[in-house]
Amino acid sequence: WLTAHPTISKAANPETIYDFGEFPQSLYELTHPAPGEPALAERIADLLSQAGFTPRFNDKRGYDHGVWTPLVLADPNGEIPIVQISVQPHDTPQHHLYLGNALSPLREEGVLILGSGAATHNLWSFGDSYDAPPPKWAVEFDDWLAETIAQKDIQSLLNYRNRAPFASKNHPTEEHLFPLFVALGAGGTGRQIHHNFTYGAFSMAAYAFD
Repeated sequence: WLTAHPTISKAANPETIYDFGEFPQSLYELTHPAPGEPALAERIADLLSQAGFTPRFNDKRGYDHGVWTPLVLADPNGEIPIVQISVQPHDTPQHHLYLGNALSPLREEGVLILGSGAATHNLWSFGDSYDAPPPKWAVEFDDWLAETIAQKDIQSLLNYRNRAPFASKNHPTEEHLFPLFVALGAGGTGRQIHHNFTYGAFSMAAYAFD
């Protein structure tokens, strides 16, 4: 979900959005019935305002694939309420780190802050099969990301565009990596909890920030 300013979903019963094309029909038949939580949306807006952001609400926004594709596995019955916050694609990693900093009090209030994106994301390099081997440039970036998170090297992460190998090839645009910085800002120390590649160049690496 891409907007110029941080925008918070406020719908009580969001619909499932299929914001992709040319995928198997079975994906378009999946739904995620989880409710929204308008009261939490208000709390998020308050925290962001206190931190100097200018948050906005959207009371019609449904769950796009960045939300429901992981959560349909984690919460298949859709019992856990969800509030979405948009990404600012023309802003910086630092902006999203600060956004995560502002959200960190929610961790003590029983709220899971989940950043959904991709460690590598170049659609022009979509492999021919699910288990196609990853190219060297994707592996090198993915390894650098894991090592830099483990080393707690925040400055290198924030400057990944210049310091990481093949950064622009793995992320021609940055919106799929920005959620990582929100989670980093909210949680701090990170550790990798899952790792694999699909369709060649797509890393499914996942991190927890404690």
